[in-house]
Amino acid sequence: MTIEKGCEYRPPVWLRNGHVQSIWPSLFRRVPMIKPFEEVLPTPDGDELHLDWYRQGSDRLAVLSHGLEGNSRRPYMLGMAKALMLNGWDVLAWNFRSCGGVMNHKPRFYHSGATEDLHAVVTYGQRKGYRCLSMIGFSMGGNLTLLYLAQLGNRVDSDIHRAITYSVPIDLAGSAAVLALPSRRIYMQRFLQDLRGKMQQKAHVFPNLINTSGFEHIRDFHQFDNRYTAPLHGFLDAQDYWARCSALPRLKNICVPSLIVNAADDPFLSADCYPESKSILGRHVHMEITKWGGHVGFVARRRDGLYWSEERAINFLSGDT
Repeated sequence: MTIEKGCEYRPPVWLRNGHVQSIWPSLFRRVPMIKPFEEVLPTPDGDELHLDWYRQGSDRLAVLSHGLEGNSRRPYMLGMAKALMLNGWDVLAWNFRSCGGVMNHKPRFYHSGATEDLHAVVTYGQRKGYRCLSMIGFSMGGNLTLLYLAQLGNRVDSDIHRAITYSVPIDLAGSAAVLALPSRRIYMQRFLQDLRGKMQQKAHVFPNLINTSGFEHIRDFHQFDNRYTAPLHGFLDAQDYWARCSALPRLKNICVPSLIVNAADDPFLSADCYPESKSILGRHVHMEITKWGGHVGFVARRRDGLYWSEERAINFLSGDT
């Protein structure tokens, strides 16, 4: 694994730990932001997506996709939205189905390959007449963004300009195995606790489709995805879901300049989430591996309150390599 030098991120000494970086922002970061314009976007299958708009009359739009059990108002989403607005962008931050405090209407919820929902959001943004549209994804939202662009391939619209993604589990099976390790139990328990609440809500509405008895025995994503994600979204099992929705084997099909920023000390990612070969990345995807940063961390001590990841996004979206 080669640590990139041109984009070197050097946090304070006390933040040179992947676990600290991963936890610190959610506990301590506060991002003052204007109240967004909230909008509900109907989906073709009769469900809905909840959007947060930050508009200031720009001709450039950035679409932000959050991570697993995240939402449009997590600190990393607000920090990126603030940085973009300070640099003249409009921002559209969206919530995956069941996220953002509003349960969706269908039995399905969200998953790492739900590109049809991202497509609905992107197309809706394009209809607003922006000169260019860029995409930013965090963790699961990063995999979703890359998979979407890979599926479009050379059919991608010319107004889709660039994409930058952070802490991306492009190898879903490997990353699920990492999170199943005893040393990652604190993260896994938190995810399962949140997902259990959602499954209980859905079981109440769809008792013939969803059963939460014995949920307390689920210990990892293999068990959860086998029992819920796969059957609710048309996959054979967890392995089939991970194989069909991992961006890794499809990166070479992406046809717009795209950047993956993964920290070497990320406690969520497998070794295969750090590809450096152009035979895997293709012509248009670049991988940056920072020595530090954790999972969606990249904490910085700046007077304006922005993080290194936000500065990096602005530079990349402006055309810098």
